[in-house]
Amino acid sequence: RMAAAPPSYCFVAFPPCSKDGLVVFGKNSARPRDEVQEVVYFAAAAHDPGSKVECTYIEIEQVPKTHAVVLSRPSWLWGAEMGANEHGVCVANEAVITREPASESEALLGMDLVRLGLERGATAKEALDVIVALLEEHGQGGNYYEDGSSCHTFQSAFLIVDRNEAWVLETSGKYWAAEKITEGVKCICNQLSLTTKIDAEHPELRSYVRSQGWWNGDSDFNFSEVFSLADDHLACCSGKESLEKQGGDVSAQTMIDVLRDKDSGVCVDSESFLTTASIVSVLPQDPSFPCVHYFTGTPDPSRSIFKPFIFVDDVKLVPKVQSPSFGNDDPAKKIPRFQEKPDRRHELYKAHEWVRSLLENDQDKGQKLMRIMLDLEKQGLEAMEDILTRTEVLDPAEVVDLFYDCVDTELKFFK
Repeated sequence: RMAAAPPSYCFVAFPPCSKDGLVVFGKNSARPRDEVQEVVYFAAAAHDPGSKVECTYIEIEQVPKTHAVVLSRPSWLWGAEMGANEHGVCVANEAVITREPASESEALLGMDLVRLGLERGATAKEALDVIVALLEEHGQGGNYYEDGSSCHTFQSAFLIVDRNEAWVLETSGKYWAAEKITEGVKCICNQLSLTTKIDAEHPELRSYVRSQGWWNGDSDFNFSEVFSLADDHLACCSGKESLEKQGGDVSAQTMIDVLRDKDSGVCVDSESFLTTASIVSVLPQDPSFPCVHYFTGTPDPSRSIFKPFIFVDDVKLVPKVQSPSFGNDDPAKKIPRFQEKPDRRHELYKAHEWVRSLLENDQDKGQKLMRIMLDLEKQGLEAMEDILTRTEVLDPAEVVDLFYDCVDTELKFFK
């Protein structure tokens, strides 16, 4: 039996379920407990004809221009678990298991496809088109974990969102299907969810599954039923109800509360897996307002602070949430891979380890610190709400240091 896929959760809420013409996106990234996730920004860039880009395991053709992106990613790999670009596109990925064994051969990881979609797509649909074209050309495969002793491979599902619509994209090898969403609440987790409502698909999808004997062509084509291993594609989203209960009021705060909820299982803290990082994005449907992306950069959102980031030119880089770089000496880049595990903790991660031990050993002090931290977070949320409701246009100078300052303030509190 293959090891279970990590139980991450992704959500999107559209009006009328969300507040004031906002699209709200969120994801908890469940990964191996000791894995470090960093938050990194890459500016938009022009690339010479014929240049290549080195992804986690393979090199592919670069495109003439890549968009600016901000990513939350396991710090040993090239891609990302989740992130956003300057055009208000957000992408998150889920590892899924299908009846088709995932390839151990090194190709593109689902996480590489997250970053490639963001760098190359100016809308959700463009990002989807980029991802499926690259899947067709290069395939997906390779180890999902920094583990030299065994290869953990999965197929990928994606939630791809912009200010107007979202796409749920589910894949098995190079085959895929996608559903478009423009209203209500949608949740995806570590199992297939698409059924008979399919708005785009691989041109040979149906002939392929018929040739495999997985579908006879007589019944309705149900993607999850055809591709899932057993009946594990039915019960998924514990967080969806909590969002729907909000009745038209899903906001950044609501999404954060859902991501922090351990009882529902959305905030994973188990023997093998932990929510190692989280993101919430608020995308105003009115394009004259900026999108706001909140990142924790640290494990367990119930003990972490969501800090806002807004795309502007010359946004200040934040080395304190970036892991050390080992260049070509990185054991993830050498073959055989992962023969040792370097210390990838960044400054904010280390500070958090101290907080965690404080919460465990001196509860009064720990709780007091958490209250101060949540108050700090609330100030950030209120300042962003002000930006999203005022009439005058945002001055970029006002937010160029935004994420930097929030991380800095958080570190000062811990000191």
